[in-house]
Amino acid sequence: EVQIVEFGGGLVQAGGSLRLSCVASGFSFDSYAWGWFRQVPGKEREGVSCISGMDDSTYYADSVKGRFTISRDNAKNTVYLQMNSLKPEDTAVYYCAARDSNWYLESSLKSLWEYNYWGQGTQVTVSS
Repeated sequence: EVQIVEFGGGLVQAGGSLRLSCVASGFSFDSYAWGWFRQVPGKEREGVSCISGMDDSTYYADSVKGRFTISRDNAKNTVYLQMNSLKPEDTAVYYCAARDSNWYLESSLKSLWEYNYWGQGTQVTVSS
């Protein structure tokens, strides 16, 4: 059974930091690419960052470049999103997702349908 669970969301003041974790089981974690996405009520889910399962290449949305860092630990079947210098506009439910292809990874941030498995999401709230 495929299971994906996100941890680490919460309430933080603007300028603060959070680290999200995403733990997966039930499929071959190592070979999958992973992405982080976020969604606020009334808006479409948007891609934040992704990381390759081939060479650990990483990509970021312009809105988070220089502030967020994605990483993975294959030994722990875990993907992380380190979020620094948080802004109120980062407030959203954050989801991680697995993609069984590592090709055209950067464009996959705008192609949510390419991701095979999704977590349930974790709320991040940044107060001003």
